[in-house]
Amino acid sequence: MSEPHASSDACEPEFSAGHPTRPGEDANPRTAHAHDHGLQGAATGTAKHRRRLVLVLGITLAVFVVQLIGAFVSNSLSLLADAGHMLTDATGVAIALIASLIAGVAATSKRTFGYLRIEILAALVNGIVLGVIAIVILAQAIARFGSEVEVHSGPMLVAAVIGALANLISLLILQSGQRESLNVRGAYLEVLGDLLGSVAVIAAGIVILLTGWNAVDQIASILIALLIFPRAISLLRDVVGVLLEASPKNIDVDAARTHMRAVPGVEDVHDVHAWTITSGVPAFSAHVTVADAAWSERGYHAILDEVRACLHEHFDTEHVTLQLEPRSHEAASERVHA
Repeated sequence: MSEPHASSDACEPEFSAGHPTRPGEDANPRTAHAHDHGLQGAATGTAKHRRRLVLVLGITLAVFVVQLIGAFVSNSLSLLADAGHMLTDATGVAIALIASLIAGVAATSKRTFGYLRIEILAALVNGIVLGVIAIVILAQAIARFGSEVEVHSGPMLVAAVIGALANLISLLILQSGQRESLNVRGAYLEVLGDLLGSVAVIAAGIVILLTGWNAVDQIASILIALLIFPRAISLLRDVVGVLLEASPKNIDVDAARTHMRAVPGVEDVHDVHAWTITSGVPAFSAHVTVADAAWSERGYHAILDEVRACLHEHFDTEHVTLQLEPRSHEAASERVHA
């Protein structure tokens, strides 16, 4: 039996005596606050940080132009690689922004979750492009070894320092949002890689300025590629986890089942599923068997309310679908299908 129920942030949840506390906490579960993880486009992880992404996009595009000009003036492959990475960052942020707008489109009878998964698909594209860029940079750097290439360290250093400062500002802008959205996290990781890449370019520029050893430019390019590739793999791993409907990191299914069984009257919890619709929107479903006496005495509404409050307060999950039925009905169904 499924029944919608809206949790109110103004009301403290009521738990029966002996109900387990929130995992990882020893305090009373009443101290846990409600979290906004509802199934609305405006509440998705990326949408909540759209302004931050717009600001970072502007900074990234400006720095890309500066580094591109600096790379051609200085003839630096590492600076060109860093500029290419900046362009990838800008593309990824633009994809995330477009995806967050599309994800806000209302659900329909044909698309009951709307377009929320667009954000995850955008993160998938971002991760693939990031990996391809890393491979291209690595191949170009290796191909350049053995050739005499003069690198002008002055323009190289100026452009690299500007890029490093801009990346640092962008990191601070994205710091809070990267924990709530895969797309924001992807942008954050890319900017972090850019910052490290700019540091590598600065170091290479200083070495060239002091020693004239131009080969360090290719070495810095390889280092940038090696910084990019693991981050692409990390982002793709998380995206694949969402697409394969793996349990969200904040939901321990075994712990959730234990909490639900602690509700008086609940005899069994099975057919449990937990997955992520999009960043910041976990979902949970389960089949709950209730003792006949509790069904009559407590009423299924009270049991349903406590189970839902438990999942909301202890596992930060609001999009919950529960099927409750008395033990006698389940036993009768089992005999029919035996």
